[in-house]
Amino acid sequence: MTFATGQAMSRQADTLRPLKVRRRFTRSSPGSVLLQAGRTTVLCTASVAEGVPPWMRGGGKGWITAEYNMLPHSTNPRKVRDRGGKIDGRTTEIQRLIGRSLRAVADLEALGERTITIDCDVLEADGGTRTASITGALIALVDALHPVRSELPDPSRYPLRDTVAAVSVGLVGGRAVLDLDYEQDAAAAVDMNVVMTGGGRFVEVQGTGEEATFDDQQLADLLALARRGIAQLVQSQRAALGRHWPFAG
Repeated sequence: MTFATGQAMSRQADTLRPLKVRRRFTRSSPGSVLLQAGRTTVLCTASVAEGVPPWMRGGGKGWITAEYNMLPHSTNPRKVRDRGGKIDGRTTEIQRLIGRSLRAVADLEALGERTITIDCDVLEADGGTRTASITGALIALVDALHPVRSELPDPSRYPLRDTVAAVSVGLVGGRAVLDLDYEQDAAAAVDMNVVMTGGGRFVEVQGTGEEATFDDQQLADLLALARRGIAQLVQSQRAALGRHWPFAG
């Protein structure tokens, strides 16, 4: 199932990159989504397993964790694979961000003692891989929950309270730009990743100046632009999930 939206690659500063979502991309995972935002392409899968980490056993709550990786030719030159259990700091940071973002909207007690693992693999990187991973992971998670709904402690209590999505914004050439590609990100004086719920609440804001600073008004402008972009992404999530959309409104 494929859902596509967006403008041509030449776009306005306040416009998302063209978005294409293909659900059920693989048959081996109950939730799998191929998400393309411009030239950035991420495969997100979700699986559900009985049991939780040892430190959570007996507590009656589930767990959601994430792994993230960039495949060797997601970039040019080739990126070396992680070997021998060694994971670089950027990878660790991003997979923790994905896990936190999903847990922020989860009802872990409603999940029961189950672990959901989200795998996000970047096939092609052109900026915004972490934000695309979060947006796609939510769709994969909803699909993975569908077949186990009747097995939950209380099937009427859905394990997600809200949707979550993410987007990048930045100051490029003195103007606020939404959904930065690699060239825009490299040229940005300020760049920021914003994670929000469908209800409009912030989960995480990661922002920094690169040999630059920003003031209150610029911060407000960037957050307002991110809010508008995320509202569009949530609508795209809803359209992609169709009748499986589990949230009210």
